[in-house]
Amino acid sequence: MNVQRIAAFSDGERGGNPAGVVIAASLPEAGEMQRAAAQVGFSETAFAAPIPGGWRVRYFSPAIEVPFRGHATIALGAALAMQHGDGVFALTLNAARITVEGYRRGQELGAALQSPPPRSAAAAPALVAEVCSLMGYGPDDLDPGLAPARISAGAEHLVLALRSRARLAAMAYDFEQGRRLMLEHGLVTLLMVHAASARVFDVRNAFAYGGVYEDPATGAAAAAFGGYLRDLGWPHGGALDIRQGDDMGVPSRIQVQIGPEAGSSIRVSGRARVMANGV
Repeated sequence: MNVQRIAAFSDGERGGNPAGVVIAASLPEAGEMQRAAAQVGFSETAFAAPIPGGWRVRYFSPAIEVPFRGHATIALGAALAMQHGDGVFALTLNAARITVEGYRRGQELGAALQSPPPRSAAAAPALVAEVCSLMGYGPDDLDPGLAPARISAGAEHLVLALRSRARLAAMAYDFEQGRRLMLEHGLVTLLMVHAASARVFDVRNAFAYGGVYEDPATGAAAAAFGGYLRDLGWPHGGALDIRQGDDMGVPSRIQVQIGPEAGSSIRVSGRARVMANGV
Protein backbone atom coordinates (compact mmCIF):
# COMPACT_ATOMS: atom_id res chain seq x y z
CA MET A 1 0.00 0.00 0.00
CA ASN A 2 1.52 3.31 -1.10
CA VAL A 3 1.06 5.94 1.64
CA GLN A 4 1.87 9.56 0.90
CA ARG A 5 2.72 11.68 3.93
CA ILE A 6 1.55 15.28 3.65
CA ALA A 7 1.34 17.95 6.37
CA ALA A 8 -1.83 20.04 5.98
CA PHE A 9 -2.29 23.65 7.10
CA SER A 10 1.47 24.13 7.29
CA ASP A 11 2.99 27.49 8.19
CA GLY A 12 5.13 27.83 5.09
CA GLU A 13 7.63 24.99 5.06
CA ARG A 14 7.16 24.07 8.70
CA GLY A 15 4.44 22.75 10.94
CA GLY A 16 1.05 21.52 9.80
CA ASN A 17 -0.83 18.38 10.78
CA PRO A 18 0.63 15.25 9.16
CA ALA A 19 -1.82 12.99 7.34
CA GLY A 20 -1.43 9.79 5.43
CA VAL A 21 -2.99 9.67 1.98
CA VAL A 22 -3.68 6.47 0.05
CA ILE A 23 -5.02 6.78 -3.50
CA ALA A 24 -5.91 3.36 -4.89
CA ALA A 25 -7.92 1.80 -7.70
CA SER A 26 -10.41 0.56 -5.07
CA LEU A 27 -10.73 0.95 -1.34
CA PRO A 28 -9.18 -1.80 0.78
CA GLU A 29 -11.28 -3.64 3.36
CA ALA A 30 -12.05 -1.61 6.48
CA GLY A 31 -9.82 -3.75 8.68
CA GLU A 32 -6.90 -3.29 6.31
CA MET A 33 -7.40 0.48 6.29
CA GLN A 34 -7.57 0.54 10.10
CA ARG A 35 -4.34 -1.45 10.38
CA ALA A 36 -2.60 0.79 7.86
CA ALA A 37 -3.71 3.95 9.71
CA ALA A 38 -2.41 2.55 12.99
CA GLN A 39 0.90 1.71 11.35
CA VAL A 40 1.21 5.18 9.81
CA GLY A 41 0.55 6.60 13.26
CA PHE A 42 -0.68 10.04 12.20
CA SER A 43 -3.93 11.37 13.62
CA GLU A 44 -5.57 10.56 10.29
CA THR A 45 -5.07 8.68 7.06
CA ALA A 46 -7.41 9.33 4.12
CA PHE A 47 -8.17 6.51 1.68
CA ALA A 48 -9.53 7.46 -1.74
CA ALA A 49 -10.61 5.52 -4.81
CA PRO A 50 -12.21 6.74 -8.05
CA ILE A 51 -15.95 6.38 -8.59
CA PRO A 52 -18.12 7.81 -11.38
CA GLY A 53 -17.98 11.59 -11.06
CA GLY A 54 -15.45 11.76 -8.27
CA TRP A 55 -13.79 9.91 -5.41
CA ARG A 56 -14.97 7.66 -2.57
CA VAL A 57 -13.15 8.64 0.63
CA ARG A 58 -12.87 7.15 4.12
CA TYR A 59 -10.83 8.41 7.08
CA PHE A 60 -9.14 6.32 9.75
CA SER A 61 -7.35 7.47 12.89
CA PRO A 62 -4.97 5.05 14.63
CA ALA A 63 -7.87 3.83 16.79
CA ILE A 64 -11.15 4.29 14.90
CA GLU A 65 -12.84 5.34 11.65
CA VAL A 66 -13.91 9.01 11.66
CA PRO A 67 -16.70 10.40 9.45
CA PHE A 68 -14.83 13.51 8.27
CA ARG A 69 -11.40 15.03 8.86
CA GLY A 70 -10.45 18.41 7.45
CA HIS A 71 -6.67 18.21 7.52
CA ALA A 72 -6.69 14.80 5.82
CA THR A 73 -9.02 16.24 3.17
CA ILE A 74 -6.60 19.12 2.55
CA ALA A 75 -3.75 16.59 2.28
CA LEU A 76 -5.84 14.50 -0.13
CA GLY A 77 -6.64 17.58 -2.24
CA ALA A 78 -2.94 18.37 -2.49
CA ALA A 79 -2.16 14.77 -3.44
CA LEU A 80 -4.88 14.74 -6.13
CA ALA A 81 -3.54 18.01 -7.56
CA MET A 82 -0.04 16.52 -7.77
CA GLN A 83 -1.42 13.41 -9.49
CA HIS A 84 -4.12 14.88 -11.73
CA GLY A 85 -3.39 18.60 -11.93
CA ASP A 86 -5.10 21.54 -10.28
CA GLY A 87 -8.85 21.20 -9.97
CA VAL A 88 -11.95 20.70 -7.88
CA PHE A 89 -12.51 17.10 -6.85
CA ALA A 90 -15.90 15.72 -5.75
CA LEU A 91 -15.64 13.52 -2.65
CA THR A 92 -18.23 11.05 -1.39
CA LEU A 93 -17.80 10.43 2.35
CA ASN A 94 -19.69 7.96 4.53
CA ALA A 95 -22.51 10.42 5.20
CA ALA A 96 -21.85 13.51 3.07
CA ARG A 97 -20.70 14.77 -0.30
CA ILE A 98 -18.18 17.58 -0.41
CA THR A 99 -15.51 19.02 -2.69
CA VAL A 100 -11.83 19.80 -2.29
CA GLU A 101 -9.87 22.09 -4.59
CA GLY A 102 -6.20 21.21 -4.90
CA TYR A 103 -3.66 23.60 -6.40
CA ARG A 104 0.01 24.26 -7.06
CA ARG A 105 1.30 27.83 -7.37
CA GLY A 106 4.96 27.61 -8.22
CA GLN A 107 6.50 25.83 -5.26
CA GLU A 108 3.39 26.34 -3.12
CA LEU A 109 0.99 23.44 -2.62
CA GLY A 110 -2.39 23.74 -0.98
CA ALA A 111 -6.08 22.99 -0.99
CA ALA A 112 -9.48 24.31 0.03
CA LEU A 113 -12.45 22.21 1.08
CA GLN A 114 -16.15 22.95 1.17
CA SER A 115 -17.51 21.43 4.36
CA PRO A 116 -20.70 19.49 4.93
CA PRO A 117 -23.48 21.79 6.19
CA PRO A 118 -22.57 23.12 9.65
CA ARG A 119 -24.87 23.30 12.66
CA SER A 120 -24.57 24.33 16.28
CA ALA A 121 -26.59 24.10 19.48
CA ALA A 122 -26.10 25.07 23.09
CA ALA A 123 -24.22 22.42 25.05
CA ALA A 124 -25.99 20.75 27.96
CA PRO A 125 -24.78 22.22 31.27
CA ALA A 126 -23.93 18.76 32.62
CA LEU A 127 -21.70 18.06 29.61
CA VAL A 128 -19.98 21.45 29.95
CA ALA A 129 -19.34 20.76 33.63
CA GLU A 130 -17.89 17.35 32.78
CA VAL A 131 -15.54 18.77 30.15
CA CYS A 132 -14.49 21.65 32.41
CA SER A 133 -13.70 19.16 35.16
CA LEU A 134 -11.65 17.10 32.70
CA MET A 135 -9.67 20.16 31.61
CA GLY A 136 -9.42 21.77 35.03
CA TYR A 137 -11.41 24.88 34.07
CA GLY A 138 -13.67 26.85 36.37
CA PRO A 139 -16.57 29.17 35.44
CA ASP A 140 -14.29 32.22 35.51
CA ASP A 141 -12.06 30.68 32.83
CA LEU A 142 -14.83 30.74 30.22
CA ASP A 143 -15.44 33.63 27.84
CA PRO A 144 -19.05 34.79 28.39
CA GLY A 145 -19.22 36.14 24.84
CA LEU A 146 -18.87 32.69 23.30
CA ALA A 147 -21.17 30.21 24.99
CA PRO A 148 -20.20 26.51 25.09
CA ALA A 149 -21.80 24.63 22.20
CA ARG A 150 -21.99 21.36 20.35
CA ILE A 151 -20.92 22.15 16.81
CA SER A 152 -20.75 20.05 13.67
CA ALA A 153 -19.73 20.17 10.02
CA GLY A 154 -19.41 16.50 9.20
CA ALA A 155 -18.19 15.52 12.68
CA GLU A 156 -19.28 16.43 16.21
CA HIS A 157 -17.24 18.72 18.47
CA LEU A 158 -17.69 20.61 21.71
CA VAL A 159 -16.30 24.15 21.81
CA LEU A 160 -15.21 25.97 24.95
CA ALA A 161 -13.99 29.57 24.65
CA LEU A 162 -11.45 30.75 27.23
CA ARG A 163 -10.85 34.27 28.49
CA SER A 164 -7.11 33.76 28.84
CA ARG A 165 -4.50 32.78 26.27
CA ALA A 166 -2.40 31.47 29.15
CA ARG A 167 -5.15 29.06 30.22
CA LEU A 168 -5.34 27.81 26.63
CA ALA A 169 -1.56 27.27 26.60
CA ALA A 170 -1.84 25.25 29.81
CA MET A 171 -4.45 22.81 28.42
CA ALA A 172 -4.00 19.33 29.88
CA TYR A 173 -6.28 16.38 30.53
CA ASP A 174 -6.29 12.70 31.45
CA PHE A 175 -6.20 10.86 28.13
CA GLU A 176 -8.20 7.76 29.08
CA GLN A 177 -10.84 9.79 30.90
CA GLY A 178 -11.07 12.14 27.91
CA ARG A 179 -11.42 9.25 25.48
CA ARG A 180 -14.25 7.73 27.53
CA LEU A 181 -16.03 11.09 27.67
CA MET A 182 -15.72 11.73 23.93
CA LEU A 183 -16.88 8.25 22.97
CA GLU A 184 -19.81 8.41 25.41
CA HIS A 185 -21.02 11.75 24.05
CA GLY A 186 -20.10 11.20 20.39
CA LEU A 187 -17.60 14.05 20.33
CA VAL A 188 -14.77 13.63 17.84
CA THR A 189 -12.80 16.51 19.38
CA LEU A 190 -12.92 19.00 22.23
CA LEU A 191 -12.17 22.43 20.79
CA MET A 192 -10.64 25.07 23.09
CA VAL A 193 -10.44 28.58 21.63
CA HIS A 194 -9.25 32.04 22.64
CA ALA A 195 -10.30 35.12 20.67
CA ALA A 196 -7.19 37.19 19.90
CA SER A 197 -9.50 39.48 17.92
CA ALA A 198 -12.87 39.22 16.19
CA ARG A 199 -11.22 37.42 13.26
CA VAL A 200 -8.17 35.71 14.77
CA PHE A 201 -8.43 32.73 17.12
CA ASP A 202 -5.84 30.66 18.94
CA VAL A 203 -7.00 27.06 19.17
CA ARG A 204 -6.17 23.71 20.76
CA ASN A 205 -7.98 20.51 19.94
CA ALA A 206 -8.10 17.33 22.04
CA PHE A 207 -8.58 14.18 19.91
CA ALA A 208 -8.56 11.29 22.37
CA TYR A 209 -11.60 9.92 20.47
CA GLY A 210 -9.20 8.96 17.68
CA GLY A 211 -6.41 7.75 19.94
CA VAL A 212 -4.41 11.00 19.71
CA TYR A 213 -3.86 13.40 22.62
CA GLU A 214 -3.95 16.61 20.55
CA ASP A 215 -4.21 17.66 16.92
CA PRO A 216 -1.94 20.47 15.64
CA ALA A 217 -4.53 21.46 12.99
CA THR A 218 -8.18 20.43 12.72
CA GLY A 219 -10.02 21.53 9.59
CA ALA A 220 -13.34 19.82 10.39
CA ALA A 221 -13.51 21.61 13.74
CA ALA A 222 -12.54 24.89 12.04
CA ALA A 223 -15.47 24.51 9.64
CA ALA A 224 -17.86 23.74 12.48
CA PHE A 225 -16.52 26.69 14.47
CA GLY A 226 -17.07 29.02 11.52
CA GLY A 227 -20.69 27.88 11.30
CA TYR A 228 -21.11 28.36 15.04
CA LEU A 229 -19.81 31.95 14.88
CA ARG A 230 -22.21 32.69 12.02
CA ASP A 231 -25.13 31.25 14.03
CA LEU A 232 -24.04 33.35 16.98
CA GLY A 233 -23.94 36.59 14.97
CA TRP A 234 -20.24 37.05 15.77
CA PRO A 235 -18.60 39.97 13.83
CA HIS A 236 -16.30 37.74 11.77
CA GLY A 237 -16.52 39.86 8.61
CA GLY A 238 -16.74 36.73 6.47
CA ALA A 239 -13.36 35.22 7.31
CA LEU A 240 -11.28 33.84 10.18
CA ASP A 241 -7.62 33.07 10.72
CA ILE A 242 -7.06 30.13 13.06
CA ARG A 243 -3.69 29.65 14.72
CA GLN A 244 -3.23 26.13 16.01
CA GLY A 245 -0.31 23.92 17.01
CA ASP A 246 1.87 26.69 18.42
CA ASP A 247 1.68 25.30 21.95
CA MET A 248 2.84 21.94 20.56
CA GLY A 249 5.75 23.46 18.64
CA VAL A 250 3.97 22.58 15.37
CA PRO A 251 2.65 25.91 14.02
CA SER A 252 -0.37 25.48 11.74
CA ARG A 253 -2.52 28.06 9.98
CA ILE A 254 -6.11 27.62 8.83
CA GLN A 255 -8.15 30.10 6.79
CA VAL A 256 -11.93 29.95 7.13
CA GLN A 257 -14.38 31.71 4.82
CA ILE A 258 -17.95 32.12 6.04
CA GLY A 259 -20.79 32.87 3.67
CA PRO A 260 -23.83 34.84 4.87
CA GLU A 261 -26.44 32.12 4.34
CA ALA A 262 -27.33 30.19 7.50
CA GLY A 263 -26.43 26.52 7.24
CA SER A 264 -24.39 26.92 4.07
CA SER A 265 -21.04 25.19 3.58
CA ILE A 266 -17.88 26.67 5.13
CA ARG A 267 -14.72 26.97 3.03
CA VAL A 268 -11.54 25.91 4.84
CA SER A 269 -8.16 26.31 3.19
CA GLY A 270 -4.47 26.11 3.87
CA ARG A 271 -1.07 25.22 2.55
CA ALA A 272 0.34 21.71 2.42
CA ARG A 273 3.84 20.28 2.30
CA VAL A 274 5.08 16.89 1.29
CA MET A 275 6.98 15.40 4.20
CA ALA A 276 10.48 14.28 3.34
CA ASN A 277 11.26 11.02 5.13
CA GLY A 278 8.03 11.42 7.12
CA VAL A 279 9.19 14.69 8.79
